[in-house]
Amino acid sequence: MNGIIFENKQIRKSLKKMAQSMTDTSVYLVGIQRGGSQVANALQKRLKKEGCNVVRGNLDISFYRDDLDRSPLHPVVHGSDLPFDINDRHIWLVDDVIFSGRTIRAALGELFDYGRPASVSLAVLVDRGGRQLPIQPNVIGLSFSAPADHVVDLTMCKNAAGKAVWSISRRLSERKACSEEHLP
Repeated sequence: MNGIIFENKQIRKSLKKMAQSMTDTSVYLVGIQRGGSQVANALQKRLKKEGCNVVRGNLDISFYRDDLDRSPLHPVVHGSDLPFDINDRHIWLVDDVIFSGRTIRAALGELFDYGRPASVSLAVLVDRGGRQLPIQPNVIGLSFSAPADHVVDLTMCKNAAGKAVWSISRRLSERKACSEEHLP
């Protein structure tokens, strides 16, 4: 059951809809590294076209995760960059895919280490269901119910003209695939 679940046209339409939901004269977008940062960049571009002032930042939540001791992989750290004061600002936290809610919990933990925003709203490109924490996005681009043993990935690459081409696919998680390799 691996394969593409959403293609470029659907994703672009959803990004436009998401940006239209963020109506304000100034928007403070904070993308969660890596996929959320790509989505935040796309939203920033659309918001600026509508005349909105957009202030951007990124969070790398690698050291805020609650599963560091369970992961055999070493996190690739990209570093956080919040070049503005978040105190008393309305922040839009942006991620590519929401599943359990644990990534968002980690992002909120790091965000509050930078200050005390007036409020935080959550925008996600894909809600795949399966929440383990009481966290719900304010803006959702697309919804897809994926089995717990699958991973939902955002891919963005540039075509020959330099334009972004998006896709969202699902695949069996590496943990599940590895355990099935050892079955008789």
